Amino acid sequence: MQRMHAPLAAATGLVLALSISSALAQTPPSAADRIGDTELIPREALFGNPERALVMISPDGKTLSWIAPVNGVMNVWVAPADNPAQARAVTDDDARGIRRYFWSYLPDTLLYLRDTGGDEDFHLYSVNIATGQTRDLTPFPKTTAQVVGASHSQPGTILVGMNDRDPKWHDLYKVDLATGERTLVEKNDDEIGGYLADDSYTVRYATRSRPDGGSDILQPDGNGGWTKYSDIPFEDSLTTQPAGLTTDGQTLYMLDSRGRDTAALYAVDVASGEKSLVLEDARADVGDALQHPQTGKVQAVGVNYLREEWQAVDPAIADDLAKLEAIGPGEVGVNSRTHDDRTWIVTYSAAETPVVYYRYDRAEGGTLTKLFSARPALDGKPLVPQWPLEITSRDGKTLVSYLTLPKSADTDNDGKADATVPMVLFVHGGPWARDTYGYSPYAQWLANRGYASLAVNFRGSTGFGKAFTNAGNGEWGKKMHDDLLDAVEWAVDNGVTTSDQVAIMGGSYGGYATLAGLTFTPDAFACGVDIVGPSNLNTLLSTVPPYWASFYEQLAKRMGDPRTEEGRAWLVERSPLTRADAIKKPLLIGQGANDPRVKQAESDQIVEAMTANDIPVTYVLFPDEGHGFARPENSKAFNAVTEGFLAQCLGGRAEPIGNDFAGSSISVPTGADGVPGLAEALEGHEQSIRK
Repeated sequence: MQRMHAPLAAATGLVLALSISSALAQTPPSAADRIGDTELIPREALFGNPERALVMISPDGKTLSWIAPVNGVMNVWVAPADNPAQARAVTDDDARGIRRYFWSYLPDTLLYLRDTGGDEDFHLYSVNIATGQTRDLTPFPKTTAQVVGASHSQPGTILVGMNDRDPKWHDLYKVDLATGERTLVEKNDDEIGGYLADDSYTVRYATRSRPDGGSDILQPDGNGGWTKYSDIPFEDSLTTQPAGLTTDGQTLYMLDSRGRDTAALYAVDVASGEKSLVLEDARADVGDALQHPQTGKVQAVGVNYLREEWQAVDPAIADDLAKLEAIGPGEVGVNSRTHDDRTWIVTYSAAETPVVYYRYDRAEGGTLTKLFSARPALDGKPLVPQWPLEITSRDGKTLVSYLTLPKSADTDNDGKADATVPMVLFVHGGPWARDTYGYSPYAQWLANRGYASLAVNFRGSTGFGKAFTNAGNGEWGKKMHDDLLDAVEWAVDNGVTTSDQVAIMGGSYGGYATLAGLTFTPDAFACGVDIVGPSNLNTLLSTVPPYWASFYEQLAKRMGDPRTEEGRAWLVERSPLTRADAIKKPLLIGQGANDPRVKQAESDQIVEAMTANDIPVTYVLFPDEGHGFARPENSKAFNAVTEGFLAQCLGGRAEPIGNDFAGSSISVPTGADGVPGLAEALEGHEQSIRK
């Protein structure tokens, strides 16, 4: 072979060196480098306890209340309404914390719900804020309390459903708040799914599911039985339901999609049956409503398409709503109203503004007084806007979606990407739920680490009319998944990201979508984060909680019926577990050991299948959590792992795990070496389990 002439070889080497140098100079900066000039927001500020949340006022107007930490655990606090500085805690939970409470009409008495370790067997407790006495009003094992009604005319009692006799069905009781004594109102021998009582605690209506997936609205027949008042076809079953009675019992409110697409709000005269339209919107279902605290009359109605919009249907509060909406360009809500309707507790928030609480005094033209910010630690931090979008699916459906861009990708803050960055497709749970505009700690966290995030209302999501919801029937892992892929294609086409830099992440159904993404379309995503997602749809449906009996026909109709051979085959075909050997991209799984909806076995099964096929997976398990991670210590711990996982996959920046495992029950049965720093962080971690 002829030797290369030396001068030519030298020249060729010089050209090659220059080419490599030029290529290196043109290598785009990483997501971490791009976001490097933006202040890093600590996970503690995003996912730790809020300073105050769920601010309310007692019906008599004397007491403010909220939940706030006591030794790091969320508890209920109260203060004189005219002196919030005199606040004191009136509960002493030292485990998972209290996240749901409300005032009764009995003076100085509030109520709260609490489960154990995330098992969702919620007990109802009363606490007398004057004496400090706390009482479990549903002190029965394996019982899930359902609050059915509270009445100003019956202040010493409350209506509660309890399933201690039959785990599938709730009997209805009137419970004395002072003594805890319960009196049977309705023994549920007729498979009643829900009761609606008037202000005197007389049951006026009930609902019962049918084998065809629809339901009947029933009325008492006067002889201890029921007569059919109305029927709801299966196609309307998620968009039609009784929505409440006025205090005098003369008007029934109905959310109703029968004979139309979107659910409208109607007022039905109970005596005559005459129905009148309160509000409708062709774009979206009617959502929230404000009712007068004394009469129960609906005064304003909210509709949420791209964003929530309130409309006064009672002129008496039109000026009040206008004053509230003038707070800012975000969204307002009313958390509570005194019984005399002189004082409201109002919320204001926007995508880049965590919730702020105001007191609104209606007298003398209305006065707003700022009370608290839920997360003052985020004041002044580089939070970013969220942009509502309409994305068109491949078959012409409109997918209402929400895009959040990091500052590095939207320098002029117009919602249009200046440069491509990695993206996380964040999929909501349900799937019969929806994403909405507003402050999201996850969207802000991802943006601050250098990622765009996109939340998509795929078909099957609720809120956009029955046709859109029903279009998801039988489409798990098919057209519902296609919608997600179409949204990713939109993001690529619009310069948000590139096709090789997209992760998929979500909880519950979003976890299923993650597993489906990595199994059904194994090349579509760079990696996935599955939080409490089902992997085997047959075992999922065979282990739902018994008190889901009234909803079971819905599950079978919308997913697949495990009681039939055809249904079982469908569920096998749409289960990610069936295709676990197709996974070739990194996967992180988070699971609560006490999850009553998506059992631990759902995660165990796919981890075992992957391990058997020598496919790496990182599995994070919390022994004191259920369907999602309620304890802030556990939420921070899992997100610390997720942050390292995404940084390794997508190249964004990551705050070190540091002390974010402190107080957490985190365990990692498999794959601790799959996330940078995880194995080392676990070595010195002392597991803290609280139930």
